[in-house]
Amino acid sequence: MRIDLHTHSTASDGTDTPAELVRKAGAAGLDVVALTDHDTTRGHAEAIAALPEGLTLVTGAELSCRLDGISMHMLAYLFDAEEPELLAERELVRDDRVPRAQGMIAKLQGLGVPVTWEQVARIAGDGSVGRPHVASALVELGVVPTVNDAFSQDWLADGGRAYVEKHETDPFEAIRLVKGAGGVAVFAHPGASKRGRTVPEAAIAEMAAAGLDGVEVDHMDHDADTRARLRGLAKELGLLVTGSSDYHGSRKTCVLGEYTTDPEVYGEITRRAFGAFPVPGAGGV
Repeated sequence: MRIDLHTHSTASDGTDTPAELVRKAGAAGLDVVALTDHDTTRGHAEAIAALPEGLTLVTGAELSCRLDGISMHMLAYLFDAEEPELLAERELVRDDRVPRAQGMIAKLQGLGVPVTWEQVARIAGDGSVGRPHVASALVELGVVPTVNDAFSQDWLADGGRAYVEKHETDPFEAIRLVKGAGGVAVFAHPGASKRGRTVPEAAIAEMAAAGLDGVEVDHMDHDADTRARLRGLAKELGLLVTGSSDYHGSRKTCVLGEYTTDPEVYGEITRRAFGAFPVPGAGGV
């Protein structure tokens, strides 16, 4: 089995619609794909309707979190999307995205960059607006060559010249909410140091004690040494180890199935979850 547990669609900051994403996942030879848009489940229904035969969909979301000033992401799988507490927190995070993006645009304009809200809103379309959309605007304007280059201290990285904070969930609260909604919580790309400061291992140990289920180890932003370190830490703490592409369509260079999750780990995730269940493809529409 080939299992990719971290992808994004136009419901947040990917460039493929949910339907396009699952069709591409099937064509790429995946057996299981998780749709984990930022702080939203809005793409799930479209993905399920288009799900090709032979592909199973894991419903999920990537939750925006912050610990001691460090931005981090929590992958939540197979939770009840209508559970009131977690739903309210996701809405709180999403509602802060527009004023945050407008604040970044104002800072960029102050730096002499002719970016506008209309341009960023056009790029975001119906998705939850976020930094990658602002980064894409910088690429369109020729300020940076790629989206990844926009995530630097010169521009949009944490603490960068055009960075603006937004509401982000305490990760311990995120774990509590996800587990309370019957889901499974996995710390996304915990060693992605190129994005900024990373959470110390002692904090990951505290999260494990609080109910964290796993860590995403095999990821494009982790080099071989980081993967080995995180794999050892996961073993020490009794955490599941996942692997994923973090696919965003054309917005990033990663491809579907670039990194995958062991079938036994996937089986354990499905055993732990009770808020929702994987959806087998029925041929799509």
